[in-house]
Amino acid sequence: MHFRKLWVAAALAGVAGVALAQPETSSHVASGVGAVMATKTTRATATVVGIDAATRTVSLKNRQGKVTDLHVGDDVRNFDQLHKGDVVSVEYTEALSVSMVRQSGIRSSIERETAERAQPGDKPGGTIGREVTVTADVVKVDAKSGTVTLKGPKGKQVDVHVNDPQQLKAIRRGDQVQAVYTEALAISVTPKTGH
Repeated sequence: MHFRKLWVAAALAGVAGVALAQPETSSHVASGVGAVMATKTTRATATVVGIDAATRTVSLKNRQGKVTDLHVGDDVRNFDQLHKGDVVSVEYTEALSVSMVRQSGIRSSIERETAERAQPGDKPGGTIGREVTVTADVVKVDAKSGTVTLKGPKGKQVDVHVNDPQQLKAIRRGDQVQAVYTEALAISVTPKTGH
């Protein structure tokens, strides 16, 4: 499946958040001198209560009883494997890690995308992901406001708030920071019990 189409599917899944059960979110932050890592994962579920094969529309019902209709694109494999009573699960994970690079180099940005669809005959589902690695120059450190100004590969400057005073002390103008941002979306369908 083409990656852009997967992102459209992912965006639709995000919009469908109103149809999914109250999302559960968990976060984790770990830091040390010169490095920090933060992750956030959101999980939600809904039950299939209706399927219109002609329009490729699935009706999803959350635990609160709200029903939302979703159009499923032609690029989603195995649509005919969906049945009323199946449970749709969505898991979205974001992670950001920032570390100091004690060398001078060229500012850069590298993006990598991944996608995996369900095998023919399986329930619809799959995963999509993206990883962006950016090397940026530290152009200003403002200890009073707790911000660091970074200049990226295209010359754009961004102010980043640093909560940890120890982290802020470790950053100097002229240093480089490497940030890696990853996000992944997994959608799976569990068959109705006894189906």
